[in-house]
Amino acid sequence: MCADTTTQTPDYKDTLNLPQTDFPMRAGLPKREPEWLERWAKIGVYDRLRDKAADGSRTPFTLHDGPPYANGHLHIGHALNKTIKDMIVRSHQMMGHDARYVPGWDCHGLPIEWKIEEQYRQKGKNKDEVPVIDFRQECRKFAEGWVDIQREEFKRLGITGNWDDPYLTMAFHAERVIAEEFQKFLMTGTLYQGSKPVMWSPVEKTALAEAEIEYHDHKSHTIWVPFRIVSGGHMALPQGEDDDYAGADTELLAEGLHQARVVIWTTTPWTIPSNKAVAFNPTIEYGLYEVTDTPEESWVSKGDLYVVADKLAGDVFKAARLAPEMYTRKRGVSADELSSLTLAHPFAGMDGAEGFWDYEVPMIDGDHVTDDAGTGFVHTAPSHGADDYECFVKRNWIDRMTHNVGEDSEFLPHVPFFAGLTVFDHKGKEGKANAAVIDKLVEARGIIARGRVTHSYPHSWRSKAPVIFRNTPQWFASIDRDVNDGQDENGKTIRQRALTCIDQVKWTPQSGRNRLYSMMEARPDWVLSRQRAWGVPLTCFTKKGALPTDEGFLLKDPEVNARICEAFETEGADCWYAEGAKERFLGTGYNADEWEQVYDVLDVWFDSGSTHAFVLRDRADGTKDGIADVYMEGTDQHRGWFHSSLLQSVGTTGHAPYRNVVTHGFTLDEKGNKMSKSLGNTIVPEEVIKQYGADILRLWVAQTDYTADQRIGPEILKGVADSYRRLRNTMRFMLGALGHFDESDRIEAADMPELERWVLHRLAELDEVVREGYRSYDFQHVFQQVFTFCTVDLSAFYFDIRKDALYCDGDTTRRKAARTVMDLLFHRLTTWLAPVLPFTMEDVWLDRFPGEESSVHLQDFPATPTDWRNAALAEKWGKVRMARRAVTAALEIQRTEKVIGASLEAFPVVHVEDAEMLEALKTVAFEDICITSDIALTADPAPAEAFRMADVPNVGVVFEKAEGEKCQRCWKILPDVGTHSHASTCARCDEALG
Repeated sequence: MCADTTTQTPDYKDTLNLPQTDFPMRAGLPKREPEWLERWAKIGVYDRLRDKAADGSRTPFTLHDGPPYANGHLHIGHALNKTIKDMIVRSHQMMGHDARYVPGWDCHGLPIEWKIEEQYRQKGKNKDEVPVIDFRQECRKFAEGWVDIQREEFKRLGITGNWDDPYLTMAFHAERVIAEEFQKFLMTGTLYQGSKPVMWSPVEKTALAEAEIEYHDHKSHTIWVPFRIVSGGHMALPQGEDDDYAGADTELLAEGLHQARVVIWTTTPWTIPSNKAVAFNPTIEYGLYEVTDTPEESWVSKGDLYVVADKLAGDVFKAARLAPEMYTRKRGVSADELSSLTLAHPFAGMDGAEGFWDYEVPMIDGDHVTDDAGTGFVHTAPSHGADDYECFVKRNWIDRMTHNVGEDSEFLPHVPFFAGLTVFDHKGKEGKANAAVIDKLVEARGIIARGRVTHSYPHSWRSKAPVIFRNTPQWFASIDRDVNDGQDENGKTIRQRALTCIDQVKWTPQSGRNRLYSMMEARPDWVLSRQRAWGVPLTCFTKKGALPTDEGFLLKDPEVNARICEAFETEGADCWYAEGAKERFLGTGYNADEWEQVYDVLDVWFDSGSTHAFVLRDRADGTKDGIADVYMEGTDQHRGWFHSSLLQSVGTTGHAPYRNVVTHGFTLDEKGNKMSKSLGNTIVPEEVIKQYGADILRLWVAQTDYTADQRIGPEILKGVADSYRRLRNTMRFMLGALGHFDESDRIEAADMPELERWVLHRLAELDEVVREGYRSYDFQHVFQQVFTFCTVDLSAFYFDIRKDALYCDGDTTRRKAARTVMDLLFHRLTTWLAPVLPFTMEDVWLDRFPGEESSVHLQDFPATPTDWRNAALAEKWGKVRMARRAVTAALEIQRTEKVIGASLEAFPVVHVEDAEMLEALKTVAFEDICITSDIALTADPAPAEAFRMADVPNVGVVFEKAEGEKCQRCWKILPDVGTHSHASTCARCDEALG
């Protein structure tokens, strides 16, 4: 039997330079990320970066953290906010700065106090029966617990910072500094006690600032109330009119007007008992209207005369159930006439009122009155409205303010008919006050129509309950008084300084500047006081028996202030409430019986607004000038932390506490709806991390335009995860190609092929884009540019082309150049992306550079030589890539139709009509660029059957199959295969085999 002499095909797989890496395709982020967190803590990455800057070689960069509230688990807005901050800090560190980040927490205030009160209520305890220091200690303990929880949740997001030593507004030193900052307002004369309407929460029993208010739809009563004219009504007569009016009483000069009534419209009937005036606008046209007929049921009578704005007359009488033919306009009413009128309160003269409302109600002009809705007249209760109050301040009528409504929104005992009735109950539900007032108006024939309207109404953002405007004694910081501190470079008043400083700050986006500027232009004085227990007290004393306007009403003694602050430093603010505190702080120089101690606490926005002082100014890791390089928060902080920080800082230092302000929008669901537990559309960071890992959440942040509102949801996160996988594949390819790379493999850029030099050109371009993007906080642009480079320029082009050389070449210059470029890519891409994907880039880095002390986060962005840029080369390769697109598209058709299985089976003929492009293609290995075994280039016109692309008009491709045999090592089909010493190989592979 003869032996089998069949020749077996050689297996050259082991001779290839195949990728060498253990870097996994699957990231396993939810499981592996905590391991990296432990590693970073163990090697002390944050502290090592600070040590790196100890020699002063790095410029400090400080992002000052707007403190989240220590109350509850993190929501998606927290994740967005802290991730943006982390990207800012990490990127500036890697650009050569000493980038410091001290996280902080807002620990005082109503939300925490409210939680403790709820616990008391559940136990049947009354907060007011608990000693105030004990209550405050429970609030402190509650805040401490949530600080610890939130700290771990923030760290899980990969946020770098000084987590071991954060700042807390309830720390003793912080409480001391907050008190000191308040005392500066006291000593410079901007602090005063006043009585004005403030937004008051009947549920929480405290004044609220605008930043503590949110607006929700609310159904309110609407009433149309006529005010009887009791005197005035002078009408200027036309020249030439007869003299019948000569010497007549002014009440009779306006024919019919003395019998008319001025109609107001309001959505707050409960404020009618506190009415003190009716406002009109001289620019509005008003008319006198007579009722000529009425329906069967009506609160108006035939012959009634009413004054309303002409534009609104139809709406008014429609509300009163009058058809157009039931009323007629008798004549116009001038502004002069209106200004001379005196009205009577609707309850004037009522039995049982004991003359309570028997006072004159003047007509006053006001710019706030419009004819957009209502009647063109505004019922004015200066104790219950901001515009109303300002009208009275303008006229020096502050003594006419009422104090009719208490802290529970109840009418006080002295108010006839309504004493004890509430506007809202302790749960925020409507009380009986509105209905009672309306019923009394009906009885007094003081109403012509009523209804209901749903409108946007202020609510407390904590209790979600509606608020009221209520006149209460409060402590204010005047923003228009001169600040007597000698720091007048930016203005003498807080408002002047704030407006000047706003234009010294860089705003991202710029619209933030306009928003804050307009707020500062129009804002009233700052209400500093809150009637609560958990906070920093207003550390001041008032003279017993003195009026707030009296000289010496406020005690201004630096020695007293110093004693208070020294005690706060060692004991905390609780010592203000200790027995004998007044005597202790006043000292022997004052008789304690002559002074009142103030127990209101400061608005928490004053606390957080003061953080620049005890964080930036006082800490070793603060700033030399007490100014942060950047504040970064949500757009709602234009009326919150950005706002209060600016007011507080200009009031005590004369300048802004920040150089840059960056603002992000709100987070919505995939359909653009606000997230709500009731709608079931909330995205919880913890759940995203469990499913995908923190890096996917961070990548979502980087892919969004955070300056506007962003959307997130399951489908969006799936798309983000897909982008992540594509990026991870790019990094994995590089790691595989760099197996066993060392310095002996490196070659200089000048010795590289054009393709590699084109990649270096792109790197040089990108280096500038990345640095500028990070400097301007434009993470979306940075990521888009780097991601496009990785997926389009690298994975789909450069890597695709160079696989053959990397796998099949021997020790060639081409292969060395490719690996050198891979190394240069590696160092740039891992550091450029580390601020966005800290876990993944650490994974990539450690795969190549393992070691106990190794970390990508200890690196800077590598310096990129400017001479890598080559515009001419880039232009040439732009033409090469354009022609390649036409070829690969033509081959894809053949692959789809199963004419070929791979592009190496093709030998296309490429007709190039552009001479410059043809010349460019002839100077490169275009067959390698197109991944074909061979290629033919010609200037001949393309035949009719040639494939063309609309956007590559000068190129036509005719498909031909490659001729020859398939190389069993590189799989190219070439005529010379089988003619070399190594069986079934091409010349290149034969040489590589040696």
